[in-house]
Amino acid sequence: MTGQTRPAISAQQMMQRITAYRISQAIHVVATLGIADLLADAPRTSEDLAAATHTHAPSLYRLLRALASEAIFEELPGRVFANNGASEMLRADASTSVYGWAMLIGRPYFWQGWGNLLYSVQTGESGVRKLTGMDNWRYREQHPEESAIFDRAMTDAARGLSAAIVESYNFGQFRRIADIGGGQGAQLAAILARYPGTTGVLFDQPHVVAGSVELFRDAGLADRCEAIGGSFFETPPQADAYVLKHILHDWSDEDCVRILRAVRGASPPGAKLLVIERVVGPANEDAESKLSDLNMLVSPGGQERTREEFAALFAAGGWRHADVHDAGSRCIIEGEPA
Repeated sequence: MTGQTRPAISAQQMMQRITAYRISQAIHVVATLGIADLLADAPRTSEDLAAATHTHAPSLYRLLRALASEAIFEELPGRVFANNGASEMLRADASTSVYGWAMLIGRPYFWQGWGNLLYSVQTGESGVRKLTGMDNWRYREQHPEESAIFDRAMTDAARGLSAAIVESYNFGQFRRIADIGGGQGAQLAAILARYPGTTGVLFDQPHVVAGSVELFRDAGLADRCEAIGGSFFETPPQADAYVLKHILHDWSDEDCVRILRAVRGASPPGAKLLVIERVVGPANEDAESKLSDLNMLVSPGGQERTREEFAALFAAGGWRHADVHDAGSRCIIEGEPA
């Protein structure tokens, strides 16, 4: 016990937590149907939206009125619906879009993977692997449509976090920055845009980095960044700083040490390691990191970690844990060659 008294949760609040899956699935469905995009210009009736989405009009109305009761969309007289601040974020082109995440969480392998949480707790193994017979990366490589949805979700997440990250650390001190496992390059693009004296290299699986060309071109960064396909277990490129954002939490301690040693082997003298992750907070606090930790268990089979656990990984991987910089909801955990 901490000695602090927290407000008790009522029976009604407990029921809301138990049934929260209903809202997640409802949001996923309207994102899949593109409802927020259809409402971008003006309100429309549920009948009109049903015709546009080839859905059952009475059932679509029931879905939309339920979400409107949760302050997602606004219901107007005559079964007319309009976007509001929450549903605007479900538009694919919104500046604060969460469309990619709404699409991802309801995909069968992801949704049903969480259905295997009991299995994961009993065995310590990934529920997604039990479902699909392979790890996330191989599954998405074999299912390009799932890879595209996942990449979009990661780009949306990077957009929301990038401002805090680029302002929380002086990336301008480096000449060449390697984003290891950087997806399609949204985070690296944000760093290079903020620090014009830097150059970058995006390093991820070949089928992933192939999607970065348009992003770097549109950001005016094509001449300052290159994309290289490969495995971060084997052949990271040489750079002055290595950014690993949301990489280590995907993997077991043993695999994390392999990654860190591979990066250490490629790094020149004086290079910096910059791991960007959630850091698990103290007991009875920080629900977001601890629920994300469960997602890591169920989905890739990894985990979120405490500061002490990161320090131990760094030491085993050939790095000295140097400092931790707060970056909004994430931390930049800095390492130097040991």
